[in-house]
Amino acid sequence: MQPDIYQSHIDRAIDKAKILIEALPYIKEFSGKIVVIKYGGSALINEEIKNTVMQDIALMKLVGLKPVVVHGGGPDINETLKRLGIESAFVGGLRVTTPETMEVVEMVLAGRLNKTIMSALALAGVKTVGISGKDGGTLRVRRKRSDDGLDLGLVGEVESVDTGLIQTLLDSDFVPVIAPVGVGEAGESYNVNADHAAVSIAGALRAEKLVYVTDVEGVLHDVNDKNSLITRLSASRVQSLIDNGTISGGMIPKALCCVAGVEAGVNSVHILDGRVEHCLILEIFTRSGVGTLIER
Repeated sequence: MQPDIYQSHIDRAIDKAKILIEALPYIKEFSGKIVVIKYGGSALINEEIKNTVMQDIALMKLVGLKPVVVHGGGPDINETLKRLGIESAFVGGLRVTTPETMEVVEMVLAGRLNKTIMSALALAGVKTVGISGKDGGTLRVRRKRSDDGLDLGLVGEVESVDTGLIQTLLDSDFVPVIAPVGVGEAGESYNVNADHAAVSIAGALRAEKLVYVTDVEGVLHDVNDKNSLITRLSASRVQSLIDNGTISGGMIPKALCCVAGVEAGVNSVHILDGRVEHCLILEIFTRSGVGTLIER
């Protein structure tokens, strides 16, 4: 090996070692802690990004964290409904869910998507079990109406979370993968917004972190400037940023979910851009991070 090539090889190896050393205090701090990951958006559709997210979750598990995955699946549901000739309707961002639609929602979320994520995690080297919120009575829900009082059909609002099954899986060294389908008092299935389900589950588990893998960079000072990312934000500031228009549009419900997570007892909530390769590892195990951290 030529001297300059040798030195270049050594320098690259040293850079890798520095990255590992930078991660060490975070690994020590979060080892044994529960991290709830709400997984959706492009990271759920793009195969290349999906693989890096699965690798990140596997690494988190293998260095001692306890990841719990809650996944969405709106685009897959839309595609399946369209293929079956069933129209989709939304009110306030929530899917109006008829009994016919609910059959498709449950089939896609608790069936195909849930098992696909399980398989991808297994290929990344960790043991997983896929469940829905109906299993073990994990997500007990009541019928939800829109802010205007409109009937949304079989849309559920979480009343309580039974963490027994999730905790059993964690104690048995599995990564739980949870589809946001809840159960009503008569045993009927309900469609639950995945963001809200993740908040309820993270709060009930007293998770160290709740992480939203999304299609946005995070909270920006200026939505037209991707370099204006707010990397750290107290929950108490969120409402003022909504009031002054800094947080607007589709980011409002996401930010309010983050606040709800903190209020439910989660130490910190992260909004990450799932389009960034290895976003989970970069946010949790490095000093700079890649998204917005919202904390008490």
